[in-house]
Amino acid sequence: MNELVTGDAVVLGLQPARLPSRALAIAIDLAVVLTVFVLISIGLAVATVSLDEAASAAIAVATFLLVLVGGPIAVETLSQGRSLGKLACGLRVVRDDGGPIRFRHALVRGSMGVVEILGTFGVVACTASLVSARGRRIGDVFAGTLVVRERVPTGRAVAVPPPPPWLVGRFAPLDLSAVPDDLWLAIRQYLTRMHQLDAAVGRSIAERLSGDLAARTGVPVPQGVPAAAYLAAVVNERQARDVRRVASAARLNHPPQTPVPVASPVGTPSGPARPGGLPLPGGPTAGPRAASPWDVRPAGDDVPHTAPAPPVTAPPRAGTAPAEGTGGAGGPEGPRTTGFAPPA
Repeated sequence: MNELVTGDAVVLGLQPARLPSRALAIAIDLAVVLTVFVLISIGLAVATVSLDEAASAAIAVATFLLVLVGGPIAVETLSQGRSLGKLACGLRVVRDDGGPIRFRHALVRGSMGVVEILGTFGVVACTASLVSARGRRIGDVFAGTLVVRERVPTGRAVAVPPPPPWLVGRFAPLDLSAVPDDLWLAIRQYLTRMHQLDAAVGRSIAERLSGDLAARTGVPVPQGVPAAAYLAAVVNERQARDVRRVASAARLNHPPQTPVPVASPVGTPSGPARPGGLPLPGGPTAGPRAASPWDVRPAGDDVPHTAPAPPVTAPPRAGTAPAEGTGGAGGPEGPRTTGFAPPA
């Protein structure tokens, strides 16, 4: 598994830097280093003006080695392969297996760079980079390093091909918790690039990956199932579980809202209501209101809480006899009166 990831990651997952970008990065680094070297040399020349020629020559050689050789080595070691020029061009120095470089890699590259870049004005380095399939110079070959591009243009993401329909849901009982992330990454890279590989090479990689996956899950590959189809079906099952897990978490975090019943005020006139819950002008004459299940009324109370007001009648005019039964003489309520009192 480690051999597959480290061996194929550089070929399939990383893009080697070509000569134009590398030449631009080296030019930026040389401009910065030479500027620093000139400034330090001028300062040392002023400070050591009273020394003899041998001491001045020794200081000049030490300055050359420390600035032009030791400076790039220290920068690449501390930045893990990102010098100022490479950072500006989006490049990085890595090992052949894709890992970060160490001091010994930077030391070999820097020592060889003095000969093939400074000693020959970059002719040897350019020739070796053009001849190499990965654009490596001699220092990269001896150090076992590779300059790759970190800023790769984003393209359309390649989806994992779906499994055969007769394998969908077949591996639902598998326990996938013990499968590491690097194995999932290797399987995904193989499935998205298996049509670009040779048939024999792709079949051997699929068998190796399926064996590693079966060892992690504890269930052997079913008989008669191709290795590539088995990998696609297991990856599809993992994606389906992730979708269900995300959907379940979303339902727990955002439960559905239940409408709260609101009782209508007792004694308010029925009628069509405004959007805010207030009745429209006109009261009962605006039209009957449909019965609502949220109306609250005490049990057994069929009489409206607001009794109608008694009718208002005008008093009888003078000289007229009241109607029978309204309190006049001969009536059931008392003697009949004329409606006004005689003068005293």
